[in-house]
Formats: sequence, structure tokens, C-alpha cells
Amino acid sequence: MNHNDTHFIHSNLGQIFYICIQLTWGFFQSLLGFMFLLIFYKSPHDSYYGSIRTKWPLRGGISLGLFIFTPNEQNMSSVSPIYSKERWNDYCAQVSVHEYGHTVQSLILGPLYLVTVGIVSLIWSRSGYFKRKRKENCIPYSDCWTEKWANSLGEKVLKEPSIHH
Repeated sequence: MNHNDTHFIHSNLGQIFYICIQLTWGFFQSLLGFMFLLIFYKSPHDSYYGSIRTKWPLRGGISLGLFIFTPNEQNMSSVSPIYSKERWNDYCAQVSVHEYGHTVQSLILGPLYLVTVGIVSLIWSRSGYFKRKRKENCIPYSDCWTEKWANSLGEKVLKEPSIHH
């Protein structure tokens, strides 16, 4: 039996349940995610365990309710030369698991997601201050509670490795 078939979210009923909860309890972040989807409509999209994944041209990821945005493994133009194609593919897959973990946080927190996880995660990832502190002190990105929790949830639900940099 495939390990992915053992979790409720991998069933058709689980994915329908996931979508319904994201569109109700997670309405605000899903609405914002839909707006991002419209902005990146030319990027490739697929279904990822019930979520709608957009493989956008950026190196990082973001999760907004039903929608996740991850790097496109076919686009290596923004990638450091130290990345091999295999390493880049692994990174993209791990970002997908991480961002999926954020969707599980959205299921848990509902309308509180954006003001708790969303704001903290955005500041941790984009603030020059925290970027500098992480670099100077060799602090992994996953050290922030929102990111550590997303990694843990993504790995637990999907049984695949997440990012740990």
C-alpha cells in the first residue's frame, strides 16, 4: 500500500472536505490566494493534495488558504549555480510540502491565520532585519515557530520531507 493512501487527506472525500473548509473557515486567505492566482494566471497550475498549486517564477513560496505558490522546477534562471537540477527539483518539492503545511495551519486557525501565521511569516521571510540576523547568526529559516510548525504539519500529513534551511 502506498504510504500516501493511509491519510484521510489523500482520499477523494478528504480532499473535498479540505476544499470546503478552506473556502469557508479559511475564506479570507483563500480569497487573497485567488487574487494571487489571477496575477500569476500564466504560470503552470496543478492540484496538490486538494490545494491549487501555482508554480510561479519566484524562488520562494507562499500559502494562502486553498492556494499555494511554489518555485517552478522548470525555471532555473533564478537559481544559484551551486544547485544541480536534481537539488533544485528536491528543493521545489520540499517547498511544496512546507507550503502545504501552512494550508493545514489555515485549516486549524481559520480567520486567525492571516493575523497570526501570515503576518509573522511575512515579516520573518521578507524583513531585512531578520534576513540579516539569520545570515549573521546562521539561523535556519525554519527556526521561526510558524515555519517550524508548517514543516512539521506538512511532513506529518504528506509523509514527505520539507525544507529545513
